[in-house]
Amino acid sequence: MTQDGALRDEVLSSSDQLSGPNTKQPFGPSIHPSIHPSLASRQLFSSSSSRQIRRMMRWRGSAALRSAYRHHSHRGAEFASLLVLLLPILSPNYLSSPLGRASPSLFSEWNAPKPMHPSLLSGASERQVDERRKEIWAPLEHQGWKPCVKSASTSSLPEKRNGYIQVFLDGGLNQQRMGICDAVAVAKILNATLLIPYLEVNPVWQDSSTFEDLYDVDRFISALKDEVSIRRELPKEYSWSTREYYYLGVRDTRVKTAPVHASAGWYIENVLPILQSYGIAAIAPFSHRLAFDDLPEDIQQLRCKVNFQALTFVPHIISLGETIVQRLRHSIQTNSQESGKFAVLHLRFDKDMAAHSACEFGGGRAEKLALAKYRKVIWQGRVAKSSFTDLELRRGGKCPLTPEEIGLLLSALGFDHNTRLYLASHKVYGGESRISSLRRLFPLIEDKKSVASDSELAKVQGKASLLAAVDYYVSIHSDVFISASPGNMHNAVLAHRTYNNLKSIRPNMPLLSQLFLNESLSWSVFEEAVSSGHKGRYGQIRLRKPNQSIYTYPAPDCMCRG
Repeated sequence: MTQDGALRDEVLSSSDQLSGPNTKQPFGPSIHPSIHPSLASRQLFSSSSSRQIRRMMRWRGSAALRSAYRHHSHRGAEFASLLVLLLPILSPNYLSSPLGRASPSLFSEWNAPKPMHPSLLSGASERQVDERRKEIWAPLEHQGWKPCVKSASTSSLPEKRNGYIQVFLDGGLNQQRMGICDAVAVAKILNATLLIPYLEVNPVWQDSSTFEDLYDVDRFISALKDEVSIRRELPKEYSWSTREYYYLGVRDTRVKTAPVHASAGWYIENVLPILQSYGIAAIAPFSHRLAFDDLPEDIQQLRCKVNFQALTFVPHIISLGETIVQRLRHSIQTNSQESGKFAVLHLRFDKDMAAHSACEFGGGRAEKLALAKYRKVIWQGRVAKSSFTDLELRRGGKCPLTPEEIGLLLSALGFDHNTRLYLASHKVYGGESRISSLRRLFPLIEDKKSVASDSELAKVQGKASLLAAVDYYVSIHSDVFISASPGNMHNAVLAHRTYNNLKSIRPNMPLLSQLFLNESLSWSVFEEAVSSGHKGRYGQIRLRKPNQSIYTYPAPDCMCRG
């Protein structure tokens, strides 16, 4: 994150809300308060907020420069700039300084992380290939379940509808994907026309990709035409109902009180009257705003249809994803059992995740200070787990697996140095030095940049959601998928692969946390414990329980016996 970005996030988070003038606009109705900060317009700030940010930037910049020139003015501006970079080492008060708060990443790469499990790493490097690799690459046997999404034989749309529904979705690719499915279901419940959902700018990745940038809109509308009416744009009489309109004032048509996992009855009681009065309702925030239980079967089936059939990526994402899949399968041919096969590792180990976990990852004091500073800037230190020690968190299985640990897991499960491993990740905290242990065990590691050319990546480069979409496509077409830690990507891909009966490995986090805490454990004992502790964790069907997500457990709602 840039210094400007960190400052902007700090100012935004310290304000209760950035809202426009609380006056009635010359267009449209009004009563509801201005929308949540996550729905603030793209790079849109009030003039007073902009002045506040500029004042803070000037004060922080001038404070650092005054300090440098006061002590070293005879060395000139070049030495002053150097001093600013060296402040983390030279100044014991740096952590509480304004400049320190604006630059949470300065410590990140000062010390390369050391291996946390050198003895196990040595044992894994010398491991012998055994017969288990045949089982690793073998497809899952039929489990008695199959995809079962019923489509309407004829249109079930009433001739008259109750108005228009708008939703504003925050989060990353997969959280927004779940929101899209829920939006279609709510439109069906209310007999309303759904406007193509608006995707908010992700505050972490700063990606402004729209629905149209990611998904085939024509396919989306066509696949659902017999069940829900969907439009690209509002008719002219509702053209005032825009993202900025809800940001700048209080509005009758804004619904901001939808509870998490709201029932169908809640929408009928609270949103339908707005539709009947004004012809339109805008729901924000909307993430996780529809229950998973006590819904009609046709609504559940509709969510399944959106997720597994209607939402398809735009052609250039599919083309790039397919190019990567084919190159991974055919670039290296051997006579081994896994020839032409590859595994996808979703390596969720970015700085945001590492800091929020409050765990330590072998980078020493420099890394610990950097992550603490990042927590202070991004979450103002309000991370519940930071009150626990690293040992307490690890004993509770609360720490994500490092690249080194996921490499040890894969080795113990039977993957060898000939394994073709594709990394599905945005940025790995610590860079190449962080994944050196993983690469030592699996030298045939690839990612988007190593498989595709710059020209092939041009349309998705620098756009986190589009890059994640490419990884999603490759992940659901691999022979094996494994995720280093739970999350929306983990859940979405596992559900998609369960739906298609494809092999996925679910790390046994409680077991692994205990094994990695035992520093005297030999490789043979570790290997045996991991192997036996992961039986039944290769993609076997798990039926959804009450309150569990239909987007993680597609059976039995989206699947049937057969």
